[in-house]
Parts: sequence; structure tokens; C-alpha cells
Amino acid sequence: MFRSILAVAVLAILSGNAAALSRRDQTSIDALTQRMQDAESKYRDAMVKIGNADPAGQAQSDTALEDMEDVIANCMKQKGCSVPTMLSTYKRLLKLNADAEADASDEEAEDGDDHASPLTADVPEAARAAKLLADDHRFDKMVQFNPAVQAGIRRWLTDMRGPLVNSYENYQYMRHLMWPQYQRAGLPEALLFGIMAKESNGKVHSTSRAGAAGPMQFMYGTGRRFGLGDDGTGFDTRYDPRAAAEASASYLNERMGQLNRSIELALAAYNGGEGRALRVYQGSGGRSFWEADVYNQFPSETQDYVPMVIAAAWLFLHPNEYGLTFPKVDAKPAPLRLAQPSSIYQLTICLGNRGEREGYMRALRNLNPRYQAESWLSAGTTINATTKIVGLYNRWCTSGPRAELARTLVLSNPNNAIVRTGPVTTVGMNEASGAAETEGEPALATLPPRPAKKEKPKAAKPRDHRVERGETLIAIARKFQCDIDDLAKDNKIKAPRYAIRPGQRLKLKGCATD
Repeated sequence: MFRSILAVAVLAILSGNAAALSRRDQTSIDALTQRMQDAESKYRDAMVKIGNADPAGQAQSDTALEDMEDVIANCMKQKGCSVPTMLSTYKRLLKLNADAEADASDEEAEDGDDHASPLTADVPEAARAAKLLADDHRFDKMVQFNPAVQAGIRRWLTDMRGPLVNSYENYQYMRHLMWPQYQRAGLPEALLFGIMAKESNGKVHSTSRAGAAGPMQFMYGTGRRFGLGDDGTGFDTRYDPRAAAEASASYLNERMGQLNRSIELALAAYNGGEGRALRVYQGSGGRSFWEADVYNQFPSETQDYVPMVIAAAWLFLHPNEYGLTFPKVDAKPAPLRLAQPSSIYQLTICLGNRGEREGYMRALRNLNPRYQAESWLSAGTTINATTKIVGLYNRWCTSGPRAELARTLVLSNPNNAIVRTGPVTTVGMNEASGAAETEGEPALATLPPRPAKKEKPKAAKPRDHRVERGETLIAIARKFQCDIDDLAKDNKIKAPRYAIRPGQRLKLKGCATD
């Protein structure tokens, strides 16, 4: 687009314009100048939208560039219109675009550029590049880079490199939901990433044995204090990435306000309990987390947690320094309206894994935390996705062999593979036909008839079912041929999450349990 504008502009400059202007000519020139300024403003606004992962941004930027092209074309025809003046807008945007592309080149980054985060691969991020870099350097000064952090970096780069990269990929899909919450709170993005990587690897449905839940792993009570919990529909908003990030930012700022803006002590409170962190801080006279008599008052889990979070945040900011290449993720958000009933499992199969090593199930689950992977979603349901997922859905999931195969695989029932047969008997030829045996052809051996079996009384239908680990309500409904809505209602389980726990007793009223 820029090149076409440049070509038109060069022709216009070469053609020249007459100098004498009438009032009408000047009015037309002023109108063209205003149109060019409006187009520039529209383009810059579009860049901000794209930077915030707004799917309307790309279309707006294309429209703005087309407006500029039209203005220059009209300027060529307008007596007295200065094409070089109009071209100055294009030059400014061309420079902005070139600067952004230079920032995005990981391979051409200088060795000394230790803040060449892969996030700068998104061209629209150039609009906020200076502020982001300032924030990054501020984070460097807010934490201590010491041997404990170095040991954490070593662990992330060796046996934990896979989880770190997976955390980054998962975060990219949720970044437009989570990062603005930290940005508004004045907290570094690297801190958000570090906590999320250590807590959940970016899996929104992660739940610990202690009961912490969601991408930021809030305990129920703490989550309630910061606005998380049942939203009235049965969904626990601790699993919502936007809400969890907002609560996490509020929690950290509250802790840092008590603990002299110390990230280390705030992280110790996040993991080891805010009451303990405050008592240790006050008892030590406000000394650093790394002082022995402070450090040793925290449990070993917290002593490990704090440097590991800082190490993950450090690698987020300094990947090139450590030879770490984060994958580029096409995560522009877009709504996906289902053309037919489906589930996240079914979508995962028909979408394939083009461009993603492990496919799109994690992305779909993270963007739609209210739905279980096996939950059936009716036609017309709109779910959160990306522009790439929407394109793959329209290509592979609405019709055709792969769509049918995905549906068949999801609906397959392992119980149907079991073949049940009755007793086998051998019947003589003459017995079977009623005819005499042919001479020289002996009859087939005949087994004596089995005594008739006494019919056992049918076992009574089970009235309830004990939930086993790994079972879901939908799977149980399918096993006992229950209506999922009736089963949920009888057991006071709220849709659409259908949350159940191992050991829970479910009433099977109305199910075909025999």
C-alpha cells in the first residue's frame, strides 16, 4: 500500500502544478489537506487498536491508507495542490512503519540489546515501544539479580525450558485480556508473565491440591476479597484470565504498599501468606528478603518461588542474551460463531495443528474458560477465538470429510466395541434339515443340550454414582444415558461448567442405569 502511494506521488511531483490559485482552488486544497490529516489520525488510531489486539484495527488501517492514496490522486488533479506537502504524512508513517519493522527483527538485534523482547515482533507495538522499554528497565532495578535468580534461570533454560515456552505461547493468546490489567495498575508485564509461568504455565483451568485455582492460582478466600468467585451462573471467575489478572495486580499493589514496594516480599506474600510476610517485614525493620534472618523465616516452597518468578520475568525481558527464542504466535482475537453444534474437543480435531505444534485446544480453553472441553455448544453460539482459528474453522470444520471425522471421533463410545455372544452349539446335518444321512457321509457331532438356566433376578438399578477421578458430568450422563440438564438439576450442579469433584455422590434419577 505504501509503495502504491509513493508511485502515485512521484508521478504527481514530476507533473508539476500551476501557481495561480482561485478561491475555489484554495478551498479544494484545504479540504484535501484536512482529509489527509484525518486519514493520518485514523491510521495512528488503528495502530493502537492493533497493538491492543482489536480485530477492527487492521481493516481501519487499510481504509486509512486507501484514503491517503485517494487524496494524493486528487491532489494531482487539483490546480495548485502541493503533492510534496501531502506526501509528508506518508513519509512520517513510512518512518514509523520502518522503525517498527527494525524493532521486530530478532535476528538483526545487536548483542548488547538485552531488552529485545519477542513482543516487539508485533509492528503496532512501536507506538508504545518507548514506554514498554522504560517499564522493562524499571523492573530490572526493582529486583535483585543474584545467584538464586541465576539458579532459577538455569532451571528454566534446562529441564523447565518446555514449560517456559508453553507458558509464553499460552500467554500470547490471553495477553490482550491480562496485560491491560497490570498496565493500568502500573506493574511491569514481565512480573505478570513470571507469576503466571510459575503458578499455572498459562493454563486457566489449573487447580492445585490445596484449592488454588486459575491462571494466577488464587485461593478461594483471597479471591473473594478481590472480586473473584461464583458470578451467579455457577462459573468461578478465578478461572477467567481477565478477572484473575486484575485481582492479581490489585493484590500485588496492596502488598507492595505494605512492604516498601519490594517485589520479592510481595511475591513471598503471594506464595507464603500475606500475614507471615508482613510480620517478617515488620520484625526485621524492613530489611531485604535476601537477608538470612528474613529469608529463613519463609518456608522452603516460598524460598524457591520468589527467585523462580523473577527468573521467568527476567527471561521474558532478556531472551536474546540467553539464546532463548520464543515462538511467534498469531493471536489476534476474533469471535467464532458456530455453524453447527460442536465441542472444544471436536473443534480441536477438525482445526488440525497448522502453525501450532500442539494444536488449538489450549488456546480455545484459555479463551473460553466457562466451557469444559467436552461440553456441547449449540449452533449459533459465539466463542472467543483468533482470526487464524476462525479461518481454519471455516475451511475445515463446517463441512467435508474432516468435519465429519471429527464429529465421529468425538461421539464414539468405547462400550460399543465390546461384542457379546451367546453359547455356541454344533448341529448334525440330518438334525438340522430333517433328512437322512447320505451313505458314507457321517453326521456332524451334536453336543447334548444344555440344561436350562435359571434366570437370575435383574439387579436393582443403582440409585447413585460415586464420581471417580477424571470423570466429567457429561461422561457420566453418557455412560448412564441420562439427560445432562436433568442430571445437573437433580444434583444442584450449575451449567455450563458442570463442576464435580472426585468422591461426590450423584443421584441417577431418570437414568437408564440397568
